[in-house]
Amino acid sequence: MSSISIIGTGNMARTIGALAVAGGNAVEVMGRDRSKAADLAETLGGGATTGEWGAIPSGDIVIVALLYADVVPVVTHYGDALAGKVIVDISNPFNSAADGLAHSEGTSIAQEAAKVAPASASVVKAFNTIFRHVLEKGRPAVFIAGDDAQAKAGVEAFIESLGLRPLDVGDLKMAYWLEGAGVVTMGLARHGVGNWDFALGVTELPG
Repeated sequence: MSSISIIGTGNMARTIGALAVAGGNAVEVMGRDRSKAADLAETLGGGATTGEWGAIPSGDIVIVALLYADVVPVVTHYGDALAGKVIVDISNPFNSAADGLAHSEGTSIAQEAAKVAPASASVVKAFNTIFRHVLEKGRPAVFIAGDDAQAKAGVEAFIESLGLRPLDVGDLKMAYWLEGAGVVTMGLARHGVGNWDFALGVTELPG
């Protein structure tokens, strides 16, 4: 199984962490508020531990479970502590109406994170097209995008340990389209199709 570190203590961190523990993975929780991180680790059980904010994550896979505006600053803050790690960005950069992207066309939060990450780190986009409640109760497919085949293979193995099906959509540039797919699924949810197994909930990605 995998060793993962989750940066963030919100709903998606809790849900992915619970699935990870159930799947036999080693889990570390890191949050700005150490008490919240410790509480989440205790709730997850299964030997989940608490890491110091900004320290080297113990996991080979580092899931950044934060709101999109925090992803790049946090990857920048961690800096060399992320060297050699696989960084998984699960965020969605929705505009205020959640009917478009907040950033310019031609990029993605994952691509911007890759620009500031250590050269030896690899960034993978994943989990951003899934509603939290579907992730908790269903068995959705998980779309992933990234430039490093070995890094993606590791993420795929982790996803499979959760009882889910990873689907590789291509290089990291495809993260832009995955973020666009998040906008589409929000539109579907507004029109009564919120139970699609690949749908995502923007309100469920706090840091």
